Amino acid sequence: MNETKTIVRNDPKVINGWAFFDWANSAYALVITVAIFPGYFMSVTDDHFDLLGINMTDSALYAFAVSAAYLLIAVASPFLSGIADYGGRKKWFLRLFTTAGSLACISMYFFTGMSTLPLGTVAFILATIGFAGGLVFYNAYLPLIATEDQYDRVSAKGFSYGYIGSIMLLITNLVIITYYEQLGFREQSMAVRLAFVMVGLWWIGFAQIPFRRLPADRPDPPGANLIKKGFEELKKVWRTLQGLTNTKRFLLSFFFYNAGVQTVLFLASTFAEKELHFATSDLIILILILQLVAILGAQVFARVSDWKGNKVSIMIMLVIWMLICGLAYVIQGKLNFYILAGAVGMVMGGIQSMSRSTYSKLLPENTPDTTSYFSFYDVLDKVSTMIGTFGFGIVQLMGSMRQAIGALSIFFLIGLFILSTVKIAHKKNVQGT
Repeated sequence: MNETKTIVRNDPKVINGWAFFDWANSAYALVITVAIFPGYFMSVTDDHFDLLGINMTDSALYAFAVSAAYLLIAVASPFLSGIADYGGRKKWFLRLFTTAGSLACISMYFFTGMSTLPLGTVAFILATIGFAGGLVFYNAYLPLIATEDQYDRVSAKGFSYGYIGSIMLLITNLVIITYYEQLGFREQSMAVRLAFVMVGLWWIGFAQIPFRRLPADRPDPPGANLIKKGFEELKKVWRTLQGLTNTKRFLLSFFFYNAGVQTVLFLASTFAEKELHFATSDLIILILILQLVAILGAQVFARVSDWKGNKVSIMIMLVIWMLICGLAYVIQGKLNFYILAGAVGMVMGGIQSMSRSTYSKLLPENTPDTTSYFSFYDVLDKVSTMIGTFGFGIVQLMGSMRQAIGALSIFFLIGLFILSTVKIAHKKNVQGT
């Protein structure tokens, strides 16, 4: 493979273009999966209904829909990423998942209630697959476009772009939903469904910037059996990981604490709507607070990492996550939940950005097949999200949402313990991006 030889690292234009993919697809993560769709899903579906002979709640079904999406992408991503790496087709797959996800997001406009529940659920699953699948290839570009001393800052830049862009779109949606009558909508639900269309167009539209700026795909080798080569790449990475003790331990730690992180992010809105009776406008304001603080959080913990190292930075955040879960179990009142959301925002951006850059640092130097390595990272991300949200749904069906939130602290505790055994070299950044 000679892909890395043709790429100039730390090129500001390429790095900014890479970060714009976060600007594009984070709108889905924020507006759809966190701010608007969960509350809308709860409002247009029955609290209790029979599904295949099972007495189901709408909040549990939503959690299971997230689980289904991440199970499917977890099964597919290692094969796709191995194939993409050997064939040099990162951008092709990035474009494929982005296009499919954005179109599925737009189709959610036609989800209006129980009569269209299958359409809404399937469209949400497909859009989530498009979002999560694209991240496999997006993350794999980081070691190719930046040098190791810049991983933390470049990674944080991507997340910051994502937060800023998604906040701009969310504020626009808030105005449209709040003043729907003045804007000519017959009912508020139409304004909410318009947000699904706006997100899909924003997603596919701004993604054209990274599609133009990221390094071009290499042509497939003549007559190459890419599926076979994909398996070979994965087997090679697996064999390499056997000798990388710290990398394996970090991945195991990430598996546990990420289950807690992603479940909180996906289901915080359903908790606020069900337990604290937040309206759609309340949820949007809640998420705006969370996202604004997250911009600061991503930068603060990048500085902490530069000062004390990635390990210390992540361990501090895991302690904060455990406190958040404990407080969520007993919290009452909207004001207290707004304050708690600020704490979530502070560690949300930092934990995601720092995890990605830490894994990049733990890869063998001069690794050409980064997509295959990142497939392991992303499979763990997807499987842990699936387990976290599925477990949340099960506990919620058997007990309550508060019990399910409180139980998530176990994931953070296990992740913290395992991370304490990981050795991560600390190299201070010597150059800004």
